[in-house]
Amino acid sequence: MNKPNNLERYEAPTLLLKDSIGNELFCYLEQIVNIEEKEYALLTPVDTPVTLFKIDENGEPELIEKIDKDEQILKNADAVLQEHDLNLVRSAVTLTVSGELDEPVYDDLEEENLDEDTETYELLVNFNVFDAEYGLYIPLDPFFIVGQLENNAALLIEDEEFDRIQPLIEAELEKSIS
Repeated sequence: MNKPNNLERYEAPTLLLKDSIGNELFCYLEQIVNIEEKEYALLTPVDTPVTLFKIDENGEPELIEKIDKDEQILKNADAVLQEHDLNLVRSAVTLTVSGELDEPVYDDLEEENLDEDTETYELLVNFNVFDAEYGLYIPLDPFFIVGQLENNAALLIEDEEFDRIQPLIEAELEKSIS
């Protein structure tokens, strides 16, 4: 991943998040929460997070949760994005898109899935791989990542550790709001 040359160009504090296998994601530092004498950070990606879906025969998107970073699907997605002067970034936690994106017009979006358990997405691009259709969608709900602060960077909190620490962070955040 290309690292920015000048961190001062960002309005909010930024840092690099790393996952357990060395993938990186450049993030804004939104908030620091102290839990069990450790500092945890709530982070948001600097680039726009995107989610990959396969479009089924009824035209309905089906989430693809895991994908190898070198799969043809992502190569095709990247080629389509480059036609719009955008780049697909295969980073820690999520795929992101770098480049100038138009801001969504929330009044124009269909609001069919707005219950608490369903995220809302906006289609960024769709493309084909062989006989299958895919789409990259931008989540419209906030996308927060939890990392443990360490040496001016953050280590991604994953799996069982995330399941253990998430309720503690939520409780601390509730206390700070009250």
